[in-house]
Amino acid sequence: MNYSIDKEIHDVCREYGIMDYTINIDGSIDVDDDVFLYNKGLTKLPMKFNHVSGNFNCSGNNLTTLLGGPKSVGYHFYCQHNKLTTLEGAPQSIFGSFWCSDNQLTSLEGSPKSIGSGFYCSDNKLTSLEFSPKSVVGNFNCHNNNLTTLEGSPQSVSGNFSCYYNKLTTLEGGPKSVGGNFSCSYNKLTTLLGGPKSVVGDFYCKNNEILTFDGAPNHIGRDFYCGDNPIINIWKLFKDYSKVELLNDLDAIRDGDILMDRLNTFLSMIGRYEVLSVKGYNCII
Repeated sequence: MNYSIDKEIHDVCREYGIMDYTINIDGSIDVDDDVFLYNKGLTKLPMKFNHVSGNFNCSGNNLTTLLGGPKSVGYHFYCQHNKLTTLEGAPQSIFGSFWCSDNQLTSLEGSPKSIGSGFYCSDNKLTSLEFSPKSVVGNFNCHNNNLTTLEGSPQSVSGNFSCYYNKLTTLEGGPKSVGGNFSCSYNKLTTLLGGPKSVVGDFYCKNNEILTFDGAPNHIGRDFYCGDNPIINIWKLFKDYSKVELLNDLDAIRDGDILMDRLNTFLSMIGRYEVLSVKGYNCII
């Protein structure tokens, strides 16, 4: 036993209010409680952690690395609002959620292999979702990054999936089922092809350049929001998501063209008034 090293560890634990801990032979510590290092002005973690049974919160610092962080966490792990450019050193097993938002990450390499709840990587500089979890029991937030594709994202998300404020031109590679809301608003999408097949909550695709309902989910449990897209002018004619499949079957919308006889057939079939034209489209009589 190295009493000098042990004393140093005891001193650091006392400084940061870490009480219930065990020193391991390699100089790391196991903590049977929460570790709260929020807003301490840290540029690196003050000691080497192994397992933390509760929450681990090192957010609001100036960390550029997670080296020295715990290998496993019994509840949530928070490292948002730092200056991280890599997730090297992140725990590989987390029973709760993983929060790495508001950093300078360009990649998710090093992120946990196993998480029990949500994954939050918004407000970074990510160009890829490679290395993200394959499935998430909770929310997955990757909004406000530099993503042009959803390749590498989880294929199943039980909570909300948020990818708004990116540079997406396609939804290919994204989740196939979402148990909460799905938001892909404020991107550069021209189509919904590749998007989820089932969304239990609301579906948001506002502020894009979407022209047709091709690729829209087979099922949306709540509301469909498509404002500030060309298709809003078609949506306003019927506003009933259960009728979208019929509209697609009639093949009335072909990119920027609308075959008016087919659109009016659709409107008549669902008990709506026929129209002469639709704003924003080349209406073919």
